[in-house]
Amino acid sequence: MIPYSDFLFFLITAIALLPTIILGFLGKSSRKYNLFITVVMLALIFGLDMGDYTINWKATISILLFTLFQVLLIKGYHSYRKNKNHTAVFVIGVLLAILPLVLVKVLPFFNLHIFGFLGISYITFRAVQMIMETRDGMMKKDIPITELVYFLLFFPTVSSGPIDRWKRFDRDFKKVPTKEEYRELVYKGINKIFLGFLYKFILAFLLYNKILVFLPDRTYGVLDSFGGHLAYMYVYSLYLFFDFAGYSCFAIGVSYLMGIRTPENFNLPFISRNIKEFWERWHMSLSFWFRDYVYMRFVFWMMKNRWIKNRYTVSYIGYFLLFLLMGAWHGLELHYIVYGLYQALLIICFDVFERWNKKKKFWKNNKWTHAISVFITFNFVCFGFYIFSGALF
Repeated sequence: MIPYSDFLFFLITAIALLPTIILGFLGKSSRKYNLFITVVMLALIFGLDMGDYTINWKATISILLFTLFQVLLIKGYHSYRKNKNHTAVFVIGVLLAILPLVLVKVLPFFNLHIFGFLGISYITFRAVQMIMETRDGMMKKDIPITELVYFLLFFPTVSSGPIDRWKRFDRDFKKVPTKEEYRELVYKGINKIFLGFLYKFILAFLLYNKILVFLPDRTYGVLDSFGGHLAYMYVYSLYLFFDFAGYSCFAIGVSYLMGIRTPENFNLPFISRNIKEFWERWHMSLSFWFRDYVYMRFVFWMMKNRWIKNRYTVSYIGYFLLFLLMGAWHGLELHYIVYGLYQALLIICFDVFERWNKKKKFWKNNKWTHAISVFITFNFVCFGFYIFSGALF
């Protein structure tokens, strides 16, 4: 069963969360029930094949073994970190945590589909995050296995995020909201869910089925070839936003009903004034994760070892590494790799321009330059999504 894909999933979720909502309105804890219902929903998501209503043994076994592997890895490194802190052990731990994800991405190129399941990427990101924060000394207390598994497999966000942080998630999990606080959470959660319906099942549906399926080639003489591709670029960008932002709204809304304030994933990205601001507004939980756990650590490591003294050079190498990994995470096809390199190039070019402009004062900040900046950024972003879609190749 694919989360948030049809009315049946929402109906099952609504029925399953009814006791949670009742307990919340009474000001009582629903923690134990939420743990139970998460197991039930995970069994439906990963174990049930909705095509013929049979058990999907491959996905079921994959997620059970994968979760066991990650839990043992996290708990093992946490126990080790209490007394020792060798860099080699930390690196091995991180590499082992991402190994299953790498295999899932690489093996299909050799026509091997041994294992895999929906959401393996986002669970991996949470596991890697916990190992890194344990290394940093941010997670000193022992974490009960049930709470650790609940965080890794939190069913509203298990398949496509948003990516939460352990300390923030744990704070919400352990807090019992008052009646007034929970009423506010329900209000926000229902609003998010209805916004998700507008985005995903109305706007994204119409954009795809009424326009995008005909582009870029089937324009029936209305547009020439260039016009067809140009229209595809803009429509695909809007479709991608409404489809993914709609999903994120569902995940956040259902999380609110369970008392978890899952972080936002989108913040009006198409009004960004530059590409840096865009990545602070688009798929924020993923971009912040890569920024904190890839880019910042790479830059710190390079500067600490003084292998390259120029901090701008280090920063630019970090950008290429960051976006190359983000592109490869979507897939190893050429258009994803080129998309990642394109985004890195945009970030670097903007940084060079921004530093130059601080000295020359060429591009002053006013309402006209603001509007022009938004227009330019929007077009560069849309061309990036055009590359991402694969239509360019």
